[in-house]
Amino acid sequence: MASVLASLPRGVRVAIIRLRSLGDCVLTTPALDILHEARPDLEVAIVVEDRFRAVFEGHPGVAAMAPPSLLALRGWRPRLVLNLHGGSRSARLAALSGARFRAGFAHFRHGCIYNVKIPRAQEVLDEERTVHTAEHLASAIFYLGAERREIPRARLFAPAPPPGHPYAVIHPMASHPDKTWPAERFLSAAEHLEEALDLEPVFIAGPEDDTVPFRRYRVVQGAHIEDLKTLLRGASLFLGNDSGPAHMAAAFGLPVAVIFGASDSAVWRPWKTDAEVLQSPQGIGYITVAQVAAALDRLRVRA
Repeated sequence: MASVLASLPRGVRVAIIRLRSLGDCVLTTPALDILHEARPDLEVAIVVEDRFRAVFEGHPGVAAMAPPSLLALRGWRPRLVLNLHGGSRSARLAALSGARFRAGFAHFRHGCIYNVKIPRAQEVLDEERTVHTAEHLASAIFYLGAERREIPRARLFAPAPPPGHPYAVIHPMASHPDKTWPAERFLSAAEHLEEALDLEPVFIAGPEDDTVPFRRYRVVQGAHIEDLKTLLRGASLFLGNDSGPAHMAAAFGLPVAVIFGASDSAVWRPWKTDAEVLQSPQGIGYITVAQVAAALDRLRVRA
């Protein structure tokens, strides 16, 4: 029996639903590369919220981006809809898309709407272990019929910033307190970057984040993803909590030091870049400045 990808006529349209979440959007790009390599003739649209569309801009496997509205999705007239998001809103979009093939993971809610049910990544990859998010997402493309291959690094596209003094990007924020290393320790790490490694610390933060503790350094607050991409492309190193910007840094191939709290580092560690993962079974507060400084030193030596 022919696979879904083999069943698609040349040049037809496909829609991939990935509504939001910065890290998940970045880690979708390896799956896009695999799909584009398998079927470069397909016209692929990403259904994504406006604030995250910059993640996919410039990707050779993306022909268009559509807002998460039924009108826009049906207007694209996809033959295949692949839901990589899950949840009720994305399921409704997939169900009413008009697509001949509606694909989603079998464990998603509202599974009855999918006529192509994708099994667990472990079954697709034939490996009974914890899989990384990039592997989980790529497994969907393999199940649809792409030839099995090594899953590539995530990719982002941005212009290079003007040349200047080497700098390190620091992201001291996170979505939950148990994922956030203390601000004063980030400041100590910034001093180490400046004094021991001759890197200018550049802090990044969201528009609502409290950046007062970091004001002695350059702070980029509330920047658009497009601007963050350019900033990260020109950086020499990244330090931060487990969050979306860490995955952006990894996508540019930066050496990355990531401080983990409650998240599973096997699932969310930096994907395919030189990385140092710092985690303590007692919690994020038990990770010391000395441990982070040593990790930064090792990254700088290997860079």
